[in-house]
Amino acid sequence: MSTVRQRLRVVRDAREIVDRDALIVELAEIAETFREDGAKRHAAVVGRLKAVLAKGHATARAWLNEDADGTACAERLSALMDGVVSALFHHAATDLYPRVNPSSGERICVAAVGGYGRGAMAPGSDVDLLFVLPYKQTAWGESVVEAMLYVLWDLGLKVGHATRSIDECVRLSRADMTIRTAVLEARYVAGDAELLEEKMRRFDAEVVEGTAAEFAAAKLAERDARLGRSGGSRYLVEPNVKEGKGGLRDLHTLFWIAKYVYRVSDVADLVGVGLFSAAELRLFRKCEDFLWAVRCHLHFITGRAEDRLSFDLQREIAVALGYTEHPGLRDVERFMKHYFLVAKDVGDLTAIMCHALEERQDKPKPRLDRFLTRFRRPRIRSVKENAGFVIDHDRLNVRDDKTFATDPVNMIRFFAIADANGLALHPYAVRLLTKSLKLIDGRLRDNAEANALFLEILTSRRSPETILRRMNETGVLGRFIPDFGRIVAMMQFNMYHHYTVDEHLLRAVGILAQIDAGEEADNHPLSNELMPTVRDRTALYVALFLHDVAKGRPEDHSVAGAKIARRLCPRLGLSPQQTETVAWLIEQHLTMSIVAQSRDLSDRRTIDDFAKIVQSPERLKMLLILTIADIKAVGPGVWNGWKGQLLRTLYWATELVLTGGHSAGDRRNLVDTAKHELRERLSDWTDAAFEAYAQRHYPPYWLKVEPERAERHARLLAGADAADEKLATAIATDAFRGVTELTVFAPDHPKLLSVIAGACAAAGANIVDAHIHTTTDGFALDSIFIGRAFAEDDDELRRARRIADSVEQSLRGEIRLFEIVANKARAGARSRARAFEIPAEVTVTNAWSDRHTVIEVVGLDRPGLLYELTNAISRLNLNIASAHVATFGERAVDVFYVTDLMGAKISSASRQATIRARMKAAFEGEAKTKTDEKAREKAVAK
Repeated sequence: MSTVRQRLRVVRDAREIVDRDALIVELAEIAETFREDGAKRHAAVVGRLKAVLAKGHATARAWLNEDADGTACAERLSALMDGVVSALFHHAATDLYPRVNPSSGERICVAAVGGYGRGAMAPGSDVDLLFVLPYKQTAWGESVVEAMLYVLWDLGLKVGHATRSIDECVRLSRADMTIRTAVLEARYVAGDAELLEEKMRRFDAEVVEGTAAEFAAAKLAERDARLGRSGGSRYLVEPNVKEGKGGLRDLHTLFWIAKYVYRVSDVADLVGVGLFSAAELRLFRKCEDFLWAVRCHLHFITGRAEDRLSFDLQREIAVALGYTEHPGLRDVERFMKHYFLVAKDVGDLTAIMCHALEERQDKPKPRLDRFLTRFRRPRIRSVKENAGFVIDHDRLNVRDDKTFATDPVNMIRFFAIADANGLALHPYAVRLLTKSLKLIDGRLRDNAEANALFLEILTSRRSPETILRRMNETGVLGRFIPDFGRIVAMMQFNMYHHYTVDEHLLRAVGILAQIDAGEEADNHPLSNELMPTVRDRTALYVALFLHDVAKGRPEDHSVAGAKIARRLCPRLGLSPQQTETVAWLIEQHLTMSIVAQSRDLSDRRTIDDFAKIVQSPERLKMLLILTIADIKAVGPGVWNGWKGQLLRTLYWATELVLTGGHSAGDRRNLVDTAKHELRERLSDWTDAAFEAYAQRHYPPYWLKVEPERAERHARLLAGADAADEKLATAIATDAFRGVTELTVFAPDHPKLLSVIAGACAAAGANIVDAHIHTTTDGFALDSIFIGRAFAEDDDELRRARRIADSVEQSLRGEIRLFEIVANKARAGARSRARAFEIPAEVTVTNAWSDRHTVIEVVGLDRPGLLYELTNAISRLNLNIASAHVATFGERAVDVFYVTDLMGAKISSASRQATIRARMKAAFEGEAKTKTDEKAREKAVAK
């Protein structure tokens, strides 16, 4: 749509959404009716304007649902506000404070600034106003401004306002970049237009002239700081539509700079000055329209200025925008993929702007595109071998615009040279790449040299993540590896993954490169030690790069990913043996994490079954390293020392089996060794005292508990015996593993773990694991591992002590635990129910352990869930030998190793069916909460 037609449409919409002239008449009638009662007059004016705004918002929302035109909606809302502000100014200046003989100083111009000044608003946007005066404030002017502001405030609007003379506007604009930006977008709304015209003439002459470079650099620095606060990646799965990378604020920054530097008034003028091509202008408008549609829907749905596209809102907006489900992709995932593709387009437009500004100024340092790269720029070592490329201000550029068309392999070679020489990419070459993507066809994908160059990039010992990200941003990566192209900008609708699938894969490769370079020795000592011994690092890099490449397909992504690897690896030049290794790693890439976090690693059956899957020490090494990189790349805070310890424990136990280590026949020797190690630690004990203590534990205790913890347990029990206490607790922190251990010594009974879990839930503690031991004299010694909340030990110990006290009070019956946990569970269910639905799945099996029946429950996580599950188990008269709690975002996987009261497995099919039914029933509270919540939402809607 042309700019003229667009403006005509907005004028028409403005007249339909608010009749300014009629509103002026209505306010005048109100002023006349309540001339003697200022309070009633004010209330009547506020009431009338509230009705106008409510009707206008309803109309704008209805039109948005009809035409999905986000930019038009924002312009309509701005026009609505123009009508209200203009009519209100007329009311204040004419009805309330009329001027009989106005002096030259009794003039005011009401200008919109900021976002409102651009003529585009979301429903909850601030109303930023500048009251421009000719010289200084007068009594009349003060009265008019005050009257307007009181009405606007009482309308519930967030009003940003300033009253300044023209001189003040100019002076403050020179000193403050924020004020300068606001004034840059000042737009006439009401009052004396000549004042604004004079201000803008002086602003251009006295502020803008000669300061283009300063303004552009300041705005880009401001952008960098903003993105640092809101999250540096544009691929966060709960993005901020306004402030996030690739959001509306980035588009606004582009236009601010263009308007300031090129002195244009409309984005369409950027084609005329040579900044954008016609296609790039269309892309700008397309991005802006989509982002405005999303933001307006966000504000309409929430009824407030909400700019974070959170999980509980994404599906509703996806439906509002007309997205539907496709095989393998839900409606919300298709919507979010579109969102991230738009964010990427905004990034491309930013790069184009920075290059144009640099060309305009011809100043390599400081460069305005500095945020596009972060690595050093030495000169290329050999230009002769790379005839299609040149060095331009230490950046790799093409020799001419035929470089890629002449030899399409140059599209891959370009990145390989940049990586080999640590060179940044020149914006011109990047722009040419994006225009040349059609050159990447089947012939190039099958080209042996191109594939060898790509494999060289992927397995580089320099910065493979950086170069792969550049390839992805230009679109080259997705075209060259079409299976990767399918998952570009794809989000997974869950709370576990923080990034889109492609961003996750690139981050995983970067983490592997850090381990490969020996940079993670402190955080990952085992993987750091093992990486240099991996025989085939190429297969490991390829497997990590492809491990989630089949996400979004109907088939299980691990199985489908292995099929893709078997097809793609030969093309990349991998041998049949390497191909099979890559396929196996992809197929099993979740196995080690699941086993480590949700199985009893002291149970020999767990280790034997896992060893049968892995089959060789070499595969075990590769799978461990891949698993660590995969978990760490999920997002901040997902990896912790506890998961690292579980993986190390699983690795060493499995490695022992694979290399012919101890067998079940060594069990007695291991028990004797554990006792001997503890005896050495308890050197202050008599032999009789130690022997009596050792007899209190069954053999599984000695096989599971490491010497340091065994010593703490011994001293806890000795202290309780000396004080004749039947209940005792102890706490210990573990900063490296990121957990705090709570040890509870109490008389054994089936509900013990349930009470402990409830007390922890009531105290807000997150249990990650539980080891349950029963002594020969009828007591329980339970070790509960809770997630660490504080970095400093003193703070964490105080918190842990409060939790331990809560456990003791619960066990003594001093607090009403059920009610506390139920309230927390209801609150947790309300906060998540609208976004996620995970039906409970219960597995009851005797195949995972030789000594126990294993119950695995998968469902929606919520506060108090473990308490409810363990409570259900206790009512089934089952003994819990160990509990393992894994949480993957909103998804909880809780596993219990149980026996009947006689210590035997549950073999009866009917009894197992009862267990499954009871455990599923533990989720009925959640389901009822979800049903009630939906019923309330429907009632409100009606």
